[in-house]
Amino acid sequence: VQLQASGGGLVQPGGSLRLSCAASGFTFSAKTMSWIRQAPGKGPEWVSSINSYGGDTTYADSVKGRFTISRDNAKNMLYLQMNSLKVEDTAVYYCARSAPRAVTTPFMGQGTQVTVSS
Repeated sequence: VQLQASGGGLVQPGGSLRLSCAASGFTFSAKTMSWIRQAPGKGPEWVSSINSYGGDTTYADSVKGRFTISRDNAKNMLYLQMNSLKVEDTAVYYCARSAPRAVTTPFMGQGTQVTVSS
């Protein structure tokens, strides 16, 4: 299982970013996928999950209405569109092959840093 997140960066509060995750080594289209983040000095936090065909999505209350998870099974890609970013969204974001609301999984790749700061 290989998962490589990208698309992070420095953005001002209120700004937007789109994270991408390239998946390989497993049947991507058959698995629920998630985004998990970890802020400095804090434990991991589940952010969002999407089922195998993309018809069912769930979000943490902290990001509901601001973030949108999506996937492209033809390309083995997972996405997270993040709008109205807040300082408290600052974290390393990881894509994961995991069940909704799980914060630990053996299938979590390299993360991408998102920093929200003015």
